[in-house]
Amino acid sequence: METKRFSTSKEKRIRRKEVLEKKKAIDEIIKKASSVKDHLLSFPPFCHYERNGLSVYLESGIGDQLPSPIKKYIQNLLKANMEGPYGSEWQMEEKVKRREMVSPEARYIFVRQSTNAASDENPLAKNEERLYTGQTGDQNHLLEACAQRKGLGKFLMQLIELIAHKNRMGAVMLTVQKANVLAMNFYTTKLRYTISTISPSRVDPLIGAEKSYEILCKTFDSEAKAKLEEKQQDDG
Repeated sequence: METKRFSTSKEKRIRRKEVLEKKKAIDEIIKKASSVKDHLLSFPPFCHYERNGLSVYLESGIGDQLPSPIKKYIQNLLKANMEGPYGSEWQMEEKVKRREMVSPEARYIFVRQSTNAASDENPLAKNEERLYTGQTGDQNHLLEACAQRKGLGKFLMQLIELIAHKNRMGAVMLTVQKANVLAMNFYTTKLRYTISTISPSRVDPLIGAEKSYEILCKTFDSEAKAKLEEKQQDDG
């Protein structure tokens, strides 16, 4: 009996050590990924997009280092896009999300329209006023309808997945409002994202029914898949 208890205690210590070592390794991976200032440098072909009559270039940004006009722009864009789908929850969510958007951990990929003035060998070297012109106007300019339905969304999501792969992430996760049916279909049908097991509707259907959003994910390895994706069960 004593030998068995000793063996069990030893096994628990070994498992605990393994868990702690694994957590430490994961923390190091996240720390390393977070330290990258410009993820686009690793993917030069993705710095420009010229398809379907759309010509744009991409540049990176960090939340707490954004110029004031850009901070104002993205926060106005957040409100314009999210206030309706969030409904009554928006008043509480807005303050949290506004803080998150300008935190040191926040990373951005800005898509800017290419012009004759910004198509030189180094378009990012242009002055700040020229780059940001037209981005702090009224809400009629915030949704950028001219860039929709031209393949840009899929292109950007492919880039995000490449960045995740390169930085040894196990999955890409995102939040989609249930009311945004077009976005939900885009992610689940075209990009093959699934509703994660940590999404409210999977954790507790009763709680999920009260929430306005779902958490979607796409996993890149079996371990992440086991943790984040819904296991399909045959009802038959």
